[in-house]
Amino acid sequence: MNRSKRILNSIGLAKSLYSTQFSRTHSLYPQVIQFSTFLSTKPQSSTSLSLFPKLFFSSKPEPIVELVLSNDWSKQFEQELTTLNPKLNHETVMYILKRLDKDPLKASKFFNWVTEKNGFSPSSCVYSLVLRIFASKDSMKLFWVTVTKMKEQGFFLDEETYQTLLGGFRYSKMASDATALTHFYNRMVQSNAMDDVVKEVVKIVNQSDWGHEVETKLGEMKILVSDDFVVRVLKELRGYPIKALWVFKWVGENCSYQLNAITYNAITRVLGRYDSIEEFWSMVKKMQNAGHEMDLDTYIKISRRFQKRKMLKDAVELYEHMMDSPYKPSIEDCSVLLRTIAANGNPDLDLVFRVVNKYEAEGNTLSKSVYDAIHRSLTSVGRFDEADKIMEAMREAGYEPDNITYSQIIFGLCKAGRLEEACKMMDVMEADGCIADIKTWTILIQGHCRANEVDKALFYFAKMMEKNCDVDADLLDVLINGFVNQKRVAGAYKLLTEMVNNARLRPWQATYKSMIDKLLGERKLEEALELLRMMKKQNYPPFPEPFIQYISKNGTVEDALEFLKALSIKEYPSLSAYQHVFNSFLEENRHSEAKDLLYMCPHHIRKHQAITSLFGSAESSIAAA
Repeated sequence: MNRSKRILNSIGLAKSLYSTQFSRTHSLYPQVIQFSTFLSTKPQSSTSLSLFPKLFFSSKPEPIVELVLSNDWSKQFEQELTTLNPKLNHETVMYILKRLDKDPLKASKFFNWVTEKNGFSPSSCVYSLVLRIFASKDSMKLFWVTVTKMKEQGFFLDEETYQTLLGGFRYSKMASDATALTHFYNRMVQSNAMDDVVKEVVKIVNQSDWGHEVETKLGEMKILVSDDFVVRVLKELRGYPIKALWVFKWVGENCSYQLNAITYNAITRVLGRYDSIEEFWSMVKKMQNAGHEMDLDTYIKISRRFQKRKMLKDAVELYEHMMDSPYKPSIEDCSVLLRTIAANGNPDLDLVFRVVNKYEAEGNTLSKSVYDAIHRSLTSVGRFDEADKIMEAMREAGYEPDNITYSQIIFGLCKAGRLEEACKMMDVMEADGCIADIKTWTILIQGHCRANEVDKALFYFAKMMEKNCDVDADLLDVLINGFVNQKRVAGAYKLLTEMVNNARLRPWQATYKSMIDKLLGERKLEEALELLRMMKKQNYPPFPEPFIQYISKNGTVEDALEFLKALSIKEYPSLSAYQHVFNSFLEENRHSEAKDLLYMCPHHIRKHQAITSLFGSAESSIAAA
């Protein structure tokens, strides 16, 4: 067994971190794990990082899957596939399409073959995935051909897919396609008779708790149930997962309809959330017992939701479940999950090694991104000796430490309060031939700011600039916050203006807003107005609220005029800006100041009905004078 494997085994199975027995809260497969001694010097009998017992047969994808994924598409290859005539189910087709999502042309060839020559009947879920694959500038012809085919076959574009596609088009500045898609979707909604039935079902279900009365009303509707109908009802009820579950059960028991992989995947998507997690895992087990598998697209959606909601234990268990299925997540999916766990404030190393062990147990070799995730988790919890061993293992595997590796060490050291060691690591990094980038410097400087060592942070800021590393808005925000947290608002203001005027830096809008609030809190109106002018020059939207509140309570008429002047690049600000200022003075019972300001306003403002109505008839006559 080579040294890198031994190091990984010793770190991953530390008795100091884990108990000798492991159990899952929602375990689909009960199992007991025995761990080896941490940093054992005895040779290991296995070359695998994982010591998880192979208690269950891990089914492999059908040969047709690897055949499609590993071969270029051609007429000869298509003929070979047709000769094989494989019977592909929903999960397999979704898996292949998801694996081809970066190759729209090949995905199109496969989709056309499987639907036209292999006899596969696509569902709305399959069409939804295909459209998402084709929704890019280089494959819009394929996209619109598929939209037409989808419509001809009676399938409906659901709102969730429509919004996803529309957002992508707008982000890519594909305005004409976005407009065309909206027209198509609106026409489809208007002309689709099933939509009315779906809405009526949802209305009945939402009006009251589930019971005999609801079931009777649904039965009286004589609904013609199809896969597409069930999927659409479940999507409409996604905000009410338990009601969606009742509909799912009712359809399966009362409508002479056979639940299948399409509808099982649809209900798991709805149930995969915090407030219905028990029902989710129960449904996963039922789906498996019924002979169906979670498709890859469903897995990715649910896993991302779990990760976003910090439901990391469920995300890991779902990953393990999928790795035991024929439709295994990719290395990218594994890396994303590991990065999410590692990015948690206090990473759970148990979860990290469960993912790594399951990944390696399938015969996969560890990639750089996997090593990085393990390394980040260890440094984040202060286990630097083990992190050093991971670096050794990375080197032996052919991956040299880079900015990511050293940045993680520096972050961990700063988090542990070991600032001097973090600074020395910058020298070690440079001696190793790795030049620190802006992210690495930002981590070091932020570590000092959080430790209330702002002057040292400034020292390293200067050192960074000496090395010709350009400052960015993130780093400036870190330093500004460091100053502000030490009540050094004047210093923060000076730094901000220096960087804008001399370094031509464009700070974040949030940085400007925060500084304006702090300056006004110290009654530094002139400086705050200067930042407002800077925002205007850098094309940020106006930020009037704190100024109006401050001036109405503490400012003078001259202050109000200066604010209005700074607010707009035009000769005069908008009418609404004047209205807000007048209203704020009047609300503070500063009628005299409001009248004085009115006299100083441009003629078109003084005479405007919206302004004169604020002061009443007496003031109206004064303004007209």
